[in-house]
Amino acid sequence: MITVDDALTRLFALVDTLPPETVPLIKANGRVLAASATARRDQPPFAASAMDGYAVSDADVENGARFTVLGEAAAGHGYTGTVRKGEAARIFTGAPLPAGTDRVIIQEDVTRTGDIITLGDKLDSKPHVRPAGADFVVGDTINAPRLLTPSDIALLASMNIADVTVTRRPVVAVIATGDELVQPGENPGPDQIIASNSYGIAGIVEDLGAQARLLPIARDNVKSLEICFGLAKDADLIITIGGASVGDHDLVGDVAQSLGMERAFYKIAMRPGKPLMAGRMGKATMIGLPGNPVSAMVCGHVFLAPVIRKMLGLGAQAADRRTAMLACDIGANGPREHYMRAHIGPEGVKIFDRQDSALLTVLADANCLAVRPVNDPARQIGDQIDVIML
Repeated sequence: MITVDDALTRLFALVDTLPPETVPLIKANGRVLAASATARRDQPPFAASAMDGYAVSDADVENGARFTVLGEAAAGHGYTGTVRKGEAARIFTGAPLPAGTDRVIIQEDVTRTGDIITLGDKLDSKPHVRPAGADFVVGDTINAPRLLTPSDIALLASMNIADVTVTRRPVVAVIATGDELVQPGENPGPDQIIASNSYGIAGIVEDLGAQARLLPIARDNVKSLEICFGLAKDADLIITIGGASVGDHDLVGDVAQSLGMERAFYKIAMRPGKPLMAGRMGKATMIGLPGNPVSAMVCGHVFLAPVIRKMLGLGAQAADRRTAMLACDIGANGPREHYMRAHIGPEGVKIFDRQDSALLTVLADANCLAVRPVNDPARQIGDQIDVIML
C-alpha cells in the first residue's frame, strides 16, 4: 500500500492540462480561464454621477449659493452643453458629468424653484462622482488560470469581452460494475441493489466543471467490461466503480490490463478507500474506485477532484484543508489515514459515531471529512483537527 500523498503524486503524473477553446461569454461561467483577458475600454468610460442631484463646479459651491438649471443629464443621455459659473445641470445616477462640472450636489441638499436651485446650509462634502477609469482601464487584465464566477462574467462583460479562452472540459466516463446493480427506477431482483455510486461520482465530476458520461453498468464478465471500456475509449478520464479488489468476481484490473492499461499503483493506506487503482489506458487516465458507496465518494473528493482540477489548469494541489476545533472526544486512529464523516457547526467539528463505508445517510448528513493521520492519538473536545469541506 502507498500513502495518500504518494497516490496523489502518481495521479498528477498521469494527467496534463487539457487544451484551450474559445466560448461565448454566456457559456463561460464555471469554466477555467486559460488565457488572460484584457479590458477593451475604461470603466466608467467617463466621469459619472454616483447620485441623483445637480452637477456644478466645485469652485462655485458654498452654503446658500444659487444656480440656474440649464438642462438635464440622464444615463445614456448626457447634457451636451457646457456648464459655467452660476449654472447647473440636473443629473441622475450613472449619467456623464457635463463639461464644466466636477461635483454633484445631492437633491436632498437643494431647494428648487422653477429653474433656480438654492443650496442648503449643511452640504454633504462628498463630490458624488465616479472618476473615469475608477474601476479599470484599457489594458487591465484578468489573469489565467482562474475559475470563472458570475462576478467574473459580469466584469468580463463590462470590459467589452464577448468571447473568452477557457480550458476544454474533461470528458469523464463513469462505469459502475457488478451483477448486483440495477439503475434507479428499475425493479431490483432479490439479490440486487440500486446503482448509486455512479450517480454520486457523476455529480462530483459535473460540480468540478468536467463533463460526466454515465455509461451502462458493466457486468461481472470479461465481455461486458470490454464493451464498456470500448465505449469509454475517447474519454479523457475513465472512472470505474467496484470490481477492483481481489475477489473472484473482481475483474476490472485484469480486463483493463489486457486492454493495455499500464497500472501506476494499487491500494492506498487510507480508510475508507483502500482498494484504489490507477493507470494509463490508451490516451486516457483510468482510476478504479472502490465499490462501497462511501468509499467511492470519499475517494472522489480526495483523489478525483484534484485530478480534474489539474486537467482544467488549476494546478496539482490536494483538496483544500482547514483547521477546526473538535466538538467531541475521539479515540486513537490506526495505521491508515482516516477520512471520517463529520459535521462542522458553530460548536466545532462533530464526528459521526457510525463510520461504516456503506452508510450513505451518514455521508449525506456530513458537510466535511475529518482527517486523522496515521496512528493519530486520542483527541479531546477543543483540540484542532484538519477537515476537508464537502
